[in-house]
Amino acid sequence: MHILLTGGTGLIGRRLCRPWSAAGHRLTVLSRHPERVGSLCGEAVRGIASFEAYGDEPLDVVVNLAGEPIADRPWTPRRKALLWDSRVRLTERLVEWLEGRTQRPELLISGSAVGWYGDAGERPLDEFSSAAGEDFASELCLAWEQIAVEAEALGIRVVRLRTGLVLAPEGGFLKRMLPAFRLGLGGQLGSGRQWMSWVHIEDMLGLIDFLLHQSQASGPYNACAPQPVRNRDFTRALGQALHRPTFMAVPGFVLRLALGELSLLLLGGQRVAPKRLLEAGFVFRYNDLPAALADVLGQR
Repeated sequence: MHILLTGGTGLIGRRLCRPWSAAGHRLTVLSRHPERVGSLCGEAVRGIASFEAYGDEPLDVVVNLAGEPIADRPWTPRRKALLWDSRVRLTERLVEWLEGRTQRPELLISGSAVGWYGDAGERPLDEFSSAAGEDFASELCLAWEQIAVEAEALGIRVVRLRTGLVLAPEGGFLKRMLPAFRLGLGGQLGSGRQWMSWVHIEDMLGLIDFLLHQSQASGPYNACAPQPVRNRDFTRALGQALHRPTFMAVPGFVLRLALGELSLLLLGGQRVAPKRLLEAGFVFRYNDLPAALADVLGQR
């Protein structure tokens, strides 16, 4: 099949391209730097700078993973606008382009995040018994999903991925944590009681491919391991994996002063279950956080 990816040069997209190419799929990646796509994603992958550059070729699936990193820097008005544009506006442009096509894909797999639920405290969360939150991250994810769902009116089946924290050897949030933890300067954030929903990169790739081949899949899916952990337990497990102490806790008020509204993302959390994936028969390779960390750090 012919697959169009947005965000194809990102952490998840790069890792999807090579096995899909090897499986015989034709891949096109939308990128601000299409000249780099071949080296990042494989020489057989075509890079384009706009949707219109795709042309009139048949299209079977769109995988929409584009989005600036949400926790890289404080949420100034300018940063919020960039986060909104890279997710919501880009998805708007995608749906508008699909509407103008004579031939349309059967499936749109579109990104979102467990931040959709907001800071949910102790409440267990699944895809249909839980409501959206009310902070900026929630509003961003809610708008992102709502725009993607508009493609259903075009006869396109839409899958929405509410992704947890992705554990990967080459990037993501773990890369930002490792320098301090390797120096023995890591520790819990705030009370450490907030829930963290995580997923190993191999399971993330596996579940996307799984949903690609499920002919009835549609709606939201929580893309995270079945066993979320509290921040203090994540901190302890990471320290043990690195053989380093984890006593340098960061008080909540320090994070609030330093990061402003972004601190809500770090001090809040979601206790998310991948209910629909499990019901559909997807099997996670990494259910246990220590085993997942050992594998990821071993790959580094």
